[in-house]
Amino acid sequence: MYYAIIAAVAVAVIVGIVFTVKRNKKILENGIEVEAVVSRIVTDWNEDDNGNREKTETYYVRYRTDDGQTVEAKLSNPPAHCFEGTKLRVKYLPEKPKHVVAVK
Repeated sequence: MYYAIIAAVAVAVIVGIVFTVKRNKKILENGIEVEAVVSRIVTDWNEDDNGNREKTETYYVRYRTDDGQTVEAKLSNPPAHCFEGTKLRVKYLPEKPKHVVAVK
């Protein structure tokens, strides 16, 4: 039973990674490129059973779509040394503007 749960979790993680990689590839290949600004960074701390703490940061950008809509979206691949107020180029798909990828 224990191994079945681990296997199910592993499969779910792999499916999630594959989905995210495919979505980001589609955005990079077909997305509209615009300037964005890092609007906020959310920091979470997770602690394991041994008391080890791990910091996770989630970056959000704000940008304006081609049709004039202002959107705040979670950034899939924040560049190194990114902080609140940093300007960067991102790509998005018009049908899903909440998913953005930083352009390298």
